Amino acid sequence: MEENMKLATVEDAVEYRLFLIPDEPRDAEEHKEILQKYIERIMTQFAPMLVHYIWQNQPFNLKYKPEKGGVPAHMFGMTKFGDNIEDEWFIVYIVKQITKEFPELVARIEDNDGEFLLIEAADYLPKWLDPDNSANRVFFYHGELCIIPAPRKPGAVSWLPTAPPTIPQALNIISTHPEKILASESVRAAVNRRIRGYPEKIQASLHRAHCFLPAGIVAVLKQRPRLVAAGVQAFYLRDPIDLRACRIFKTFLPETRIMTSVTFTKCLYAQLMQQRFIPDRRSGFKLPPPSHPQYRAHELGMKLAHGFEILCSKCHPHFSDSKKSPVTSSPLWAGFLDSLKKNDYFKGLIEGSAQYQERLEMAKNYFQLSVNRPESSVAMSPGEEILTLLQTLPFDIEELKKEEANLPPEDDDQWLDLSPDQLDQLLQEAAGKRDPEPISEEKEHYDLTRVSKSMKAFLSKVSTHKGAELPRDPSETPITFDADSFLNYFDKILGPRPPESDSDDQDEEDFESLESDDDLDFETQEPGEEASVKGTLDDLKSYMAQMDRELAHTSIGKSFATQKQMESLAQTTNSNSDEEDSGAGDSGMTPVDVDLNLVSNILESYSSQAGLAGPASNLLQSMGVQLPDNTDPRPTRKPAEDQPAH
Repeated sequence: MEENMKLATVEDAVEYRLFLIPDEPRDAEEHKEILQKYIERIMTQFAPMLVHYIWQNQPFNLKYKPEKGGVPAHMFGMTKFGDNIEDEWFIVYIVKQITKEFPELVARIEDNDGEFLLIEAADYLPKWLDPDNSANRVFFYHGELCIIPAPRKPGAVSWLPTAPPTIPQALNIISTHPEKILASESVRAAVNRRIRGYPEKIQASLHRAHCFLPAGIVAVLKQRPRLVAAGVQAFYLRDPIDLRACRIFKTFLPETRIMTSVTFTKCLYAQLMQQRFIPDRRSGFKLPPPSHPQYRAHELGMKLAHGFEILCSKCHPHFSDSKKSPVTSSPLWAGFLDSLKKNDYFKGLIEGSAQYQERLEMAKNYFQLSVNRPESSVAMSPGEEILTLLQTLPFDIEELKKEEANLPPEDDDQWLDLSPDQLDQLLQEAAGKRDPEPISEEKEHYDLTRVSKSMKAFLSKVSTHKGAELPRDPSETPITFDADSFLNYFDKILGPRPPESDSDDQDEEDFESLESDDDLDFETQEPGEEASVKGTLDDLKSYMAQMDRELAHTSIGKSFATQKQMESLAQTTNSNSDEEDSGAGDSGMTPVDVDLNLVSNILESYSSQAGLAGPASNLLQSMGVQLPDNTDPRPTRKPAEDQPAH
């Protein structure tokens, strides 16, 4: 239990900061007032999108952050997203859109892992960029991802600092050289692919299900749909101390249960469904047999009711009334409400109607959480909010029961049971790979030379102390291997280094280009060293030839397919005696068909994986080669009579 409690306290969070591009000097109070107005404008403009969103733990929020430690005053927000990673990427979308709608703002975002945007685009980053030098380089500006480059040589570019820039330096660079800091198209595409589909994607992330719940919870969720997240989390992270409050329910009586429709996020629904739980017999919750058509609704309702009871049990019976001040008393409320009306938040509903009041209550809740949050105030806990609603919200159980007959249908939860093919497709999409194409005539006649070409390209890459580099797309840029240049490169490392050449062109090459991903260039040696290099190469070739002659008298050559063997398959021979006489000489020295051996060995390894992950498929996929499925019939064993008896 102690281990589970410890894990529950480690919550993933994302932090986001919005800076105002400096245009003229301002004193601290004036700057604070301007930033606070921006907060109100941002939260109001994005309210139609944020009001209905169900957050896993905490909502998107902004507050004023004064200047400290060389970081200028800015707008700051932090959201704990817990197990729902989609909350984090939705915030990335929001921040990106904010910088698009407010072009004078620059945004920076990071999480527990640091620069997670760079992690998402790791396959496309320039080589010079690594965790050691990435601080204060990644920003959103004008709705686009920007990366501040680093100079190739100290002081080569006057506007680029040698060390990672400070925030003021970064803001100055962004405002003066916006065209030179735009991230490469491939990096931007990797991030955009992750947030593609918003805001329409919000509805696709929801799941509606029927639940058999106490009437009090039904009434609370009608006013505060987002509280379903707190209820699920309380049940999901429960401990034995929490369950003591659920032995006998005091707030939500089981005998008041009615059928209702609850909107979850898919993450919350999965968390509730995947846990098996048997209620205490004293709680009053009795489940029908699993074969009952409404068993799932009873089970979901029972689990959710336990979560709400746990939340309320953690509240002091007489919690502070100072937290109950009405939203409408805030001087900001009138302006916020007018902005909502201008943005068509109420969708033309008649003022005072039931649907209008429902949207108005959600707007008040959003305003209290995200807009009107003084730094000195103490946030109301979910349990306190639930008890406050129960005290102030009148509801009629009989009226709620009448709604049971008109419940909307449940959503299909087949997405919980993914087939292996569907899981592979999701993993490929998450990795930014293309969707698998159907088997076509082209795949039936697959060109196996792509396998050998890709492997040659891989072997031709120069490996560094960081490991081997995989070719990004072998079909785009063929890679050649020059043995002389290869030896020259090692001679340069091990021997005296030649003097570096000076360059007058510092406009485009003095700082690391965001598009640059070139390999290490081999430089030629001075004329006086060419003889030494040539002698070394001749010695190496002589040594390899001697090894070939020694191996020719062994049987190791029979394990490889040779060019002579392949020619003999297309020709008929009349005599075998001549081949036997020359077997120790000529056939042993026959060149090995490297491509054929390579492809056949890889195909054999790939086939032995039986569709599972393995070294052959992993290596080929990393080099952009996707083999078609093996449609050849597998050889079958003969009947049992051919086998020895046991």
